[in-house]
Amino acid sequence: MKTNSYRKLFVALLILARAVACFGQADFGQADPASEPAVLAVAKVLPAVVNINTERVVRRTVRDPVEDFYAQFFGYNRVRPREVRQTLQSLGSGFIIDPAGYIVTNQHVVERAADLKIHVTTNDGKTYNAHYIAGDDKTDLAFIKIDAETAFPFISLDNISPNLLGQTVIVVGNAVGYGSSISRGVLSAVKRDITVDETEYKGLVQTDAAINPGNSGGPVIDLSGRLVGISSAKMAFTPQGVPTQGMGFAIPAEVVRDSVNQFKKVAQKQAKPKNQPASAPDTSVSNAEKLFGLQLQDLNRELSDALGYLRGRGVLITAVEPDSPADDAGLERGLVIYRAGNSETNSVKQIEDLLRGVQSGTKLDFTVGVIHPEDKTSSSPL
Repeated sequence: MKTNSYRKLFVALLILARAVACFGQADFGQADPASEPAVLAVAKVLPAVVNINTERVVRRTVRDPVEDFYAQFFGYNRVRPREVRQTLQSLGSGFIIDPAGYIVTNQHVVERAADLKIHVTTNDGKTYNAHYIAGDDKTDLAFIKIDAETAFPFISLDNISPNLLGQTVIVVGNAVGYGSSISRGVLSAVKRDITVDETEYKGLVQTDAAINPGNSGGPVIDLSGRLVGISSAKMAFTPQGVPTQGMGFAIPAEVVRDSVNQFKKVAQKQAKPKNQPASAPDTSVSNAEKLFGLQLQDLNRELSDALGYLRGRGVLITAVEPDSPADDAGLERGLVIYRAGNSETNSVKQIEDLLRGVQSGTKLDFTVGVIHPEDKTSSSPL
């Protein structure tokens, strides 16, 4: 009797041990990191994510403070200011959307790309030159292309994420200069309109996944590796100055897809892609100076605020050559060129492009003056 009971107990223990073993094997199989959906999604898209390094040469004029004193109080302005060149660098992210090497990123990552050298580093560590094709300030999206004849891995825009509230999202990019950085969170909201550093963004998706400087232009994906959007902005403080946490924003995938379709049309119209990014002519005398005796500077936000001028309009006159056409017309340092011919002028590059085909002796009307935020002051043409 006892033997029979022991035998039944032994069989029960054996069955229990086998059940535990099977459960343990299944549990360990599920916990294998290589099979996690997030790991698989990152492995799928990471070869198409790139780091973007831009380099721009900025020209600044430096004057003797004594000369500025005499110019301010006595109208004496006969000394040519000294020009200093400074190289500015910035980092961002992007991703390839076509095997030919076309890349979508944020417009602010490659801002003023005509004056930039663009270097793209792929996930395998190879670095290529790239050139700017098109961009849109309103959507903050830009289109560039790697200057190489090879096939690249890419993220398809044909099948994008449905962008459902609460779904898991992964941010991939060049966070604070560290390539191939990953952060994870959820999709917190859609159709957000925000203002960050006085820049308005509309229709964004919101996530609590960490978005840091350098992530701009990189992809936000779901667990299937489909595009959710492009990292665009992080809100550290509300417009009222209240600190925030876990509020990152991305341009929705559908906006990216529609913009890329438009950018591709621009690329098709270009007869031959340039082998090097367009750059400002490396000459000591610009067309504006050669033809009219004008030295010009972009009127950025900081300079506009310092001078009390309307933001985002015109190009600043920084110097006027003595006895030049500009001097004869009465133009002075500190005035702003708002139009050249029939075109508005909001950058030195626009004026230089316009003057590239102008011959000496040609008449060209400039609208020059000063516009303050609260009023407008018109001026006479040159």
